[in-house]
Amino acid sequence: MSARVRPPFRADHVGSLLRPPQLLTARADFAAGRIPAEELRAVEDDAIRTVVREQENVGLRSATDGEFRRTSWHMDFIYQLGGVHRADEQLTVKFRNAEGGIEFTSAALRVDGKVTLPSPIFADAFTFLKDQVGSATPKLTIPSPSMVHYRGGRAAIDESIYPDLDEFWADLSAAYAAQVRAIADLGCTYLQLDDTSLAYLNDPAQREFMASQGGDAEHQHERYIAQINTALAGRPEGLAVTTHMCRGNFRSSWAAEGGYDFVAEALFTQLDVDGFFLEYDDERSGDFSPLRFVPPGKQVVLGLVTTKRGALESKETLKRRLEEASKYVDLEQVCLSPQCGFSSTVEGNALTAEEQWAKLRLIVEVAEEVWGV
Repeated sequence: MSARVRPPFRADHVGSLLRPPQLLTARADFAAGRIPAEELRAVEDDAIRTVVREQENVGLRSATDGEFRRTSWHMDFIYQLGGVHRADEQLTVKFRNAEGGIEFTSAALRVDGKVTLPSPIFADAFTFLKDQVGSATPKLTIPSPSMVHYRGGRAAIDESIYPDLDEFWADLSAAYAAQVRAIADLGCTYLQLDDTSLAYLNDPAQREFMASQGGDAEHQHERYIAQINTALAGRPEGLAVTTHMCRGNFRSSWAAEGGYDFVAEALFTQLDVDGFFLEYDDERSGDFSPLRFVPPGKQVVLGLVTTKRGALESKETLKRRLEEASKYVDLEQVCLSPQCGFSSTVEGNALTAEEQWAKLRLIVEVAEEVWGV
């Protein structure tokens, strides 16, 4: 087996990490007006310096800033697009877990102007991250274009601005293309587009909900794939792009269920990315048979290690599951990661920092034993 010199790496991770207590305290103090923005920024900087070293110390070859400057993985980005604003109404998403259910509530979005990119988003955050890494490749994670549409659909897009949705998609893809170019100009060689919609649409209940809102549930994933491809069409040669698809991750809970069967053929054969981060930590993810559509030259990063619980998986179980997956896709095309981030929102999942690092260390060790890296 061979090492990988280009992302995604044999042992990789999705991006978000548990926020340390001092950062959570500083965020609360800033929100209450007890400290200025400069003091919060200094705490963020210190926490990011530490977490980059910790990622490198466990042997990861990619490093993120843990998304420590964000409240959530996607809305902090989306609200910085020109023409997109917070709506007055609230968006409520129902999540489930072993004990029952919880709700995630945030401001909804409204597209009430032409979608543009006023300035590169997370540029300062990425530049700071790049300056901290030593041996690791700095990775930037951003929500995919699909998420701007999936959260509100047609109803969230002002018809007086976009009477024709094709114009909305053209502007959105152009804004993303500009973002991709700008980030690459800053030295980014590893970009990840996080996209829950492509996983959610595997769930019949999610497709039924979309149809009830007037959406084209049977073909929406094809539109999303086409728009991502348009956004990535002009990316530079040296920029590796992956996408991450999970079924929701909020305080150790999930929103959707079902294997990747519904989207698999179009997703794997048409989406123009270098690798696919896939959630495969329990029975909600379905079996590995959709991987038969993965073409040569593409990587799949199997999220076999859960971020929703602290209990550590066994090496034997992970190796057995990798062997099962290899019945459908060449093991040389496979990498290993957690199933999602550890803290998609600032609240984080129900495990400790020590358990988080143990899981990441386990992934590195299994990758070394399986692929010799």
